[in-house]
Amino acid sequence: MLVPIIMAGGTGSRLWPLSRELYPKQFLKLFGEQSMLQQTVSRLHGLEHQAPLLICNEEHRFIAAEQMRLGGFEHSGIILEPVGRNTAPAIALAAIHALTQAQESDLQQDPILLVLAADHLIENQNAFQTSVSKALDYARKEHLVTFGIVATAPETGYGYVKRGENRDDGAFTVANFVEKPDVNTAQEYLDSGEYYWNSGMFMFKASAYLDSLRKYHPDMLDACKKAMENTQADLEFVRVNKEAFEACPSDSIDYAIMEPVCADGQADLTVVPMDAGWSDVGSWSALWDVSKRDGDDNAHIGDVLSVNSNNNYVHSENKLIATVGVSDMVIVETKDAILVADKSQVQDVKAVVKQLKEAGRGEYKVHREVYRPWGKYDSIDVGQRDQVKRITVNPGQKLSIQKHYHRAEHWIVVSGTASVTNGDEVILVTEDQSTYIPLGTIHALENPGKIPLEMIEVQTGSYLGEDDIVRFDDRYGRV
Repeated sequence: MLVPIIMAGGTGSRLWPLSRELYPKQFLKLFGEQSMLQQTVSRLHGLEHQAPLLICNEEHRFIAAEQMRLGGFEHSGIILEPVGRNTAPAIALAAIHALTQAQESDLQQDPILLVLAADHLIENQNAFQTSVSKALDYARKEHLVTFGIVATAPETGYGYVKRGENRDDGAFTVANFVEKPDVNTAQEYLDSGEYYWNSGMFMFKASAYLDSLRKYHPDMLDACKKAMENTQADLEFVRVNKEAFEACPSDSIDYAIMEPVCADGQADLTVVPMDAGWSDVGSWSALWDVSKRDGDDNAHIGDVLSVNSNNNYVHSENKLIATVGVSDMVIVETKDAILVADKSQVQDVKAVVKQLKEAGRGEYKVHREVYRPWGKYDSIDVGQRDQVKRITVNPGQKLSIQKHYHRAEHWIVVSGTASVTNGDEVILVTEDQSTYIPLGTIHALENPGKIPLEMIEVQTGSYLGEDDIVRFDDRYGRV
């Protein structure tokens, strides 16, 4: 029984301003019409597997669930991490949950976990599945399997896996894990043909992983077991015990498990090569590397014009961008920010994010357009005592029953029909009609129709922050 474990946490700060803390790169459509999460699930099609199990941050839960729904994908649960503790504990939570599900079913099997990151690009699905099928043979034999990416360049941004003895079918024992090298060492690795990029993808039986964790990090295993003892079901989400998980040590699977197993010289550690057009898309230059480019090696997304310019990555979401006589640049425009960077220095974009955090600015965390479980809103204009938003409520969805202490609201329906609770009154507001919600009045907004409800909200008051909401009832569990 193969159970894909899709890790959808992380903030992707090096792809700011497109990737934000509350809407990171795994949920973005960087390549085509699917998000990276949806592409990760799609490439499993054709493999025999159970519904994937997702792991994500608490704040991303509704985005992950909605993207799975929109993609038409089934899943076996979404485990919510109350705090980040790196990959080793996250995989432990998934292993415990998968074992529990297997024991509760009639199968009574030890599930084999295929651990994948939701924010990797893999261009060759057939090659990916061939490597997965080969790894299955070893996972069934209690091996811990890591996937090594066939190196194509002397990359200094990846860790490497050195292969050992050939297992006669193209898989190898693991001789060593090595840290990110300098460029000369990386070139030596590439020339030798004995080193693979460390992909961060793994396969093993759930029990085999937990046994290794028990041997090398029993404190981590104990904390994860306690966190999973009294999980709470919340819609399709699995909420773990926050206090127990906060006490868990933080470490990656590489440091906590793979490297100690390798150091012990155990024969049940295997690396399966994968040559499938893989990239972790960890920076704007990496995104340029895997993007379609014109004759001048420019990658253009959106409304872009280029004159005597080459080797650029230009991404426009809303405005026309014209470049004249520039080279090796990254230019990214969103509704509330513009990034202009030398392509050779894009690793330092995270320093911009750090400055935004330290300055208390919201651009590091949220886009101007913010997604909610019921739809989305776009903050069109903000003044000292007023704010204008464009709100979209999906068919059949309802905002929480709530009130505000510091603001009143005017709602104008642009298209669709709104069912509005305004104090003791419930009314229908249709296109070109409006209503007014006084300060302190309990109210709610619902879309009872079959098409999206589009409306303009004008807020006025002394404080307009999103935390001025007192919820009395909420179908999404946010009370």
